[in-house]
Amino acid sequence: MRTIVAAVADAADHALTLWAGGETRVRQWEKVPGHPVCDADLEVDAMLRSSLAGIDPQAGWLSEETADTVHRLGLSRVWVVDPIDGTRDYLRGWPGWSVSVALVQDGAVRLGILAAPARNELWIAQAGHGATRNGRGLRAGGRTALPGARVPADQLPRYDRDLVTVDKPNSIALRMAMVAADEADLVATVRWGNEWDIAAAALICQEAGGIVTDALGDPLRFNRPRPTAFGLLCAAPGIHAAATDRLAPRARDILGEPPAASAS
Repeated sequence: MRTIVAAVADAADHALTLWAGGETRVRQWEKVPGHPVCDADLEVDAMLRSSLAGIDPQAGWLSEETADTVHRLGLSRVWVVDPIDGTRDYLRGWPGWSVSVALVQDGAVRLGILAAPARNELWIAQAGHGATRNGRGLRAGGRTALPGARVPADQLPRYDRDLVTVDKPNSIALRMAMVAADEADLVATVRWGNEWDIAAAALICQEAGGIVTDALGDPLRFNRPRPTAFGLLCAAPGIHAAATDRLAPRARDILGEPPAASAS
């Protein structure tokens, strides 16, 4: 455990050095329009792949910045990595980015680490052992009413104006971690997302007592042949059901699925 945390912290420190206190000195480009990448993404990815392979050479590899292969599908354990989650904030010189590393075993996250060195934060969760930020235990909030729930967002759609916006880091992993730390109550999306964006933060939130599902309210599984899920619903436990009732119909509409049958 210590060697894994140290490997992630070292990689995050390297990203911080390149970030240089907000004046990024790295080459940047777009993988596809609207999806930036920079030298730091690739350098951190290479550092993590080397160090984590040395720690567990039998584990597979799934990362945003590495070409995927079917090799991982035949393995029990897989590293799921986003070398810089929140690249836009990284390139803007804003601190809302993190290095996200998860160890998945048989489809479930067993270890999740988020290093956010520009915020002086290190988040760690181990399945069955709770979650911490900088060594202090985390507990999701006790909110039971959806109206008034805190959401990390720049703005909200008209039909969600009964919610309350709070500060939004570009890193979705950090937004999910805010739910674990009772600094937000809800993070929700209705679009296809990648496993590497959410794997580590999902365990951090769950170990803090939060509930994390896809946009339809179904459990998440990791190391899938197509490593994606439709949408995300990360919430304090007392509002997850209400949030699902609100979000799932939108998700079904986007997916072209019929509405769920109502209970008799």
